[in-house]
This record gives sequence, structure tokens and C-alpha cells, in this order.
Amino acid sequence: MAKGHRSQIKRERNAQKDTRPSAKLSYARVSVQKACFVLDAIRGKDVKTALAILMYNPRYASSIIEKLLRSAIANAENNNGMNIDDLYIEECYANKGPTMKRIQPRAQGRAYRIEKRMSHITIVLNER
Repeated sequence: MAKGHRSQIKRERNAQKDTRPSAKLSYARVSVQKACFVLDAIRGKDVKTALAILMYNPRYASSIIEKLLRSAIANAENNNGMNIDDLYIEECYANKGPTMKRIQPRAQGRAYRIEKRMSHITIVLNER
């Protein structure tokens, strides 16, 4: 059995909650491997440097991650009252999402499977 009243259990769970500002994008239409190339380039950098890297990175995933980073910055500023100049990227990772399976017709009546992969991308910020 659980200890205490339901409200007490909820209070304890909320006390352990992570208060760092973050943003998460679910079902991004980019594979985890391709997203990680861009995430590795910005991990640990301060926010302004990371935005500059993302702006001039030619990969498709960089435009998605740039919007996500701007969202995380807005969350830090509005919800947590943090200063933008002191923020840096503490964590950023991509997890595997569902895969859409499609069929490509081939010669002699065969059909090849095409897998369109998705990912869930998360960015967590913190102050220096």
C-alpha cells in the first residue's frame, strides 16, 4: 500500500519534479541518427552560440531544433524568470519514435519496404 493520503503522495511527487526549463518535440519527421548530428554540435554550448550554429547548419534537422531551442528559451524566460545571457544547453537528446512503413514497387512484382522514421527531441537548459 502507498503511504499517506493521496494529496500527500501528489505533494511528494511534485517536490521531486525537475524545475529546469525545457522543451520537447514529439513525432519529429527526422531520424534519431540525423537529429543527433545536430544535437552533438550544440550540447553544452551557451544559448547564443547554439542559435548561431543552428542558423548556419545546412542540415534539415537544424531548422527543427532551432525552433525547439527558441521555445525552451521562452519557457526559461517566462516561466522561470531566468536571464537569457546566462543560459546554456545542459541536456539535449533524441529518442526513437514510431516508424511509418511504406511500400515501394519494384521490378517483377516485388515490393520493397520504406521506413520513414520519427524521433522525440528534448532540450533542457540551465543557468551558469
